[in-house]
Amino acid sequence: MTQFNIEDHPHRRFNPLTNDWILVSPHRSKRPWQGQVEKTVVEERPAYDPDCYLCAGNERVGGHKNPDYKGTFVFTNDFSALLTDTPDGGTSESLFQSKSESGICKVICFSDNHSLTIPEMEVEDIRKVVDVWCREFEELGSNEMINYVQIFENKGSIMGCSNPHPHGQIWSSSSVPVEPEKESVTQKTYFEKNGRTLLGDYLASELEKKERLLAENEHFVALVPYWAVWPFETMIISKRPVQNILQLTDDERTALADIYKQLTVKYDNLFETSFAYSAGLHQAPTDGKDYPEWHLHMHFYPPLLRSATVKKFMVGYEMLATPQRDITAEQAARRLRELPSVHYKHQ
Repeated sequence: MTQFNIEDHPHRRFNPLTNDWILVSPHRSKRPWQGQVEKTVVEERPAYDPDCYLCAGNERVGGHKNPDYKGTFVFTNDFSALLTDTPDGGTSESLFQSKSESGICKVICFSDNHSLTIPEMEVEDIRKVVDVWCREFEELGSNEMINYVQIFENKGSIMGCSNPHPHGQIWSSSSVPVEPEKESVTQKTYFEKNGRTLLGDYLASELEKKERLLAENEHFVALVPYWAVWPFETMIISKRPVQNILQLTDDERTALADIYKQLTVKYDNLFETSFAYSAGLHQAPTDGKDYPEWHLHMHFYPPLLRSATVKKFMVGYEMLATPQRDITAEQAARRLRELPSVHYKHQ
């Protein structure tokens, strides 16, 4: 009788952060590809683009003009998904519930240099981005209206990024969003049972196994999570179980910038392209309560699968039943781990 092999046979994996399952079908990665193939777009961008509404000194839609900034620049989104003056209201019928939502949305320009992305920036400049995250998290989180601050970055047009200028966003809301709320529940349950954070124990096990590790410094680890859905999905986890970025020491802020660069350089080197992804920090709510169960981490969800032009789509069974992946987390980790630490443009 054939013995089960996790690298060859279909199986399910459990995500303890969300209580979800994923189907893994490693045997399918051996099939030939006959799907969509697109031409690689090689784009050399200037340091300044007069038509870019995020470049220093340029006018944004609506007539607002950017200052002649150097380094980072933050402004309230001109097309915010959440508004501060949303009136209270909603419906309470059991099958037709709604509730008004208020919030503040901001845009963070990572650099005045239009041509850069995070993996091409210096660590000291990425550290300035981390400092902006901390400042904005503190300011927004102290607002009585705000109960959660979501910091994120969409990189690449295929991930919905409408402007190639290096930037990210912050959406802060009066309610806790769905994904962080899931993680609040699971982390609290684990902490109350074990007296330790879920991700602290998970990270300790990953550091022992070393199968899915990608990069590490004194304060952070980048890895492919055991339960990854996207082909090259990764996480950054703090070694110390802090609840939010304001609790990071000066050295830890620099270490976060360093691991952010290390991971994204590997991404770019994988297919020698500006690697697209959606990434975001998950941390404790800002409602004034104590959350000892929360453990700071950052998710990266990239869509590329086989090359710079072949993307992974969630379709069919994945939309209607269960998310599914072909290459295992261990296979993805090996590919990423073996890549050079120097950006391909500088090799």
